[in-house]
Amino acid sequence: MKINGIGASSGIVFGKVFKLQEVELEIPTYKCADIEKELTKLNKAITQAEETISEIKCNAMNSLDEEHAMIFDAHIQIAKDPEIYAQVKQQMLSQKTNVVKAYFDVTTMFVELFASMDNAYMKERAADVKDVSKRVLSNLLGVKLNDPSTIRSEVIVCANDLTPSDTAQLNKTFVKGFVTNIGGRTSHSAIMARTLEIPAVVGTKNILDLVEDGDEIILNGIDGYVLLNPSKKEIESHEQLQEDYLEKVVIYKQFKYKKTVTKDGVHVELAANIGNPNDLDGVLASGAEGIGLYRTEFLYMNSQTFPNEEEQYMAYKTVLEAIPDKKVVIRTLDIGGEKQLDYLPLDEELNPFLGHRALRLCLDNTELFKTQLRALLRASVHGNLHIMFPMVATLEELRKAKEIIQECNQELRSENKAVSKDYKVGIMVEIPSVAILADQFAKEVDFFSIGTNDLIQYSFAAGRMNEKVSYLYQPLNPSLLRLIKMVIDASHKEGIWTGMCGEMAGDQLAAPILLGLGLDEFSMSASSVLETRFLFSKLSKKEMEELANKALNVGTQNEVKNLVKQYLK
Repeated sequence: MKINGIGASSGIVFGKVFKLQEVELEIPTYKCADIEKELTKLNKAITQAEETISEIKCNAMNSLDEEHAMIFDAHIQIAKDPEIYAQVKQQMLSQKTNVVKAYFDVTTMFVELFASMDNAYMKERAADVKDVSKRVLSNLLGVKLNDPSTIRSEVIVCANDLTPSDTAQLNKTFVKGFVTNIGGRTSHSAIMARTLEIPAVVGTKNILDLVEDGDEIILNGIDGYVLLNPSKKEIESHEQLQEDYLEKVVIYKQFKYKKTVTKDGVHVELAANIGNPNDLDGVLASGAEGIGLYRTEFLYMNSQTFPNEEEQYMAYKTVLEAIPDKKVVIRTLDIGGEKQLDYLPLDEELNPFLGHRALRLCLDNTELFKTQLRALLRASVHGNLHIMFPMVATLEELRKAKEIIQECNQELRSENKAVSKDYKVGIMVEIPSVAILADQFAKEVDFFSIGTNDLIQYSFAAGRMNEKVSYLYQPLNPSLLRLIKMVIDASHKEGIWTGMCGEMAGDQLAAPILLGLGLDEFSMSASSVLETRFLFSKLSKKEMEELANKALNVGTQNEVKNLVKQYLK
């Protein structure tokens, strides 16, 4: 039986099913008069949960990176949340109920509240609260949860979903891959799987209903499907596919120290995306030619207060000094939408993704913005700095941001602090209004970087975290390709370059088309750099221009995909 899903992490593996089922907790309903004794139990259970989560975070730091391990800081904050604690105590006092029932009721209320919100970030918080509350409840009840880290035989894990703590505990020696009912390429588990280099298929809808422990399956994380109890012929054909893939991985590694050059001799710049200075090891190991996106919001999200100018300066300086001869594109604070700061309360909005966020928020919080810009300008003397503004919608916003940079520049010079004369200023193109008016924006910036994750969801009016409209996440739709071409052509007319820093840049089907459209820089996860460099070595820029022209003149994404697949054959 073939079970289709979404290829979340590349690779082809064979193995026996290990069903990671959720442990059902029985919640007692007895009344309790000794509230203080019950609260003592809760405090102990919370402390145990914090200790366990801290251990998971430590393990995650070794197998993942700081950006992904940071998720567990949020889990510790949920465990200690004073609002949850206060409501549990209030329910116990008013209803004389036991602590387990009160804690279950209160956390379930928070889970349902977050899950009902029309906001991807808040929906993710529902899963986080559920994950943490189950850990605390299991401590209260003395029930042991399933622990993926205890798996000691080679298996393919099948689950409804994998929480961040589940994924971080997977041991690559034994877990050959995983399959889930729910999720997409941008879910926590999918991103972590790619970082861990564990093949994964997500979004199968019903894998748990179809498999039993010990069933033989083949997982194809490249094309996104699972074969249950495969035939001898299917096993043989997939063994060949696996061999071909592993041979390619070996070949990819040979491209680490090579330049990215097409078959007809055209150089293409491949850069990597990072979230903090600790990600530099992965960039250097990948042979990337620079940093195409440094997401500075993680510096803020990993702090209990606003990082000051000196802290930010040191973080930016570290990255610039590590690769002084290479371009480093640092994005200014991109908070709002799915990314929130506990110490920066934002008004609740009906649609935060289209609301007060990123550059809009910074322009309304000038001192916050100036602190970051001063740190960036001071760091500019240590390397090849490119400052990038996110979520730009109008020329007025861009001009105001540039004015503030100039103010900061003048302030620093008056304080006798050095600022490079060579730093560059650019914008992310992620709102259709900017793509359409790219010819005017190109006159006022040094570069463009296309943020496809947002550009796609805004162009198709479809939230990328909403599974019901996930079919509208169409990076190869001709309408989007035309927007991208408008941006690239406008930049080249004004003598500036255009890069891309969204998921699409590392997509092996999209890359040939983007090459043909004239994209100058591709910035992606470090793990995708070598595969993409190898791909470009097999492509002719001239032939890709012809292919891209055909793609611009068909009607659907499937037609574009077929064009690319036919060529790659």
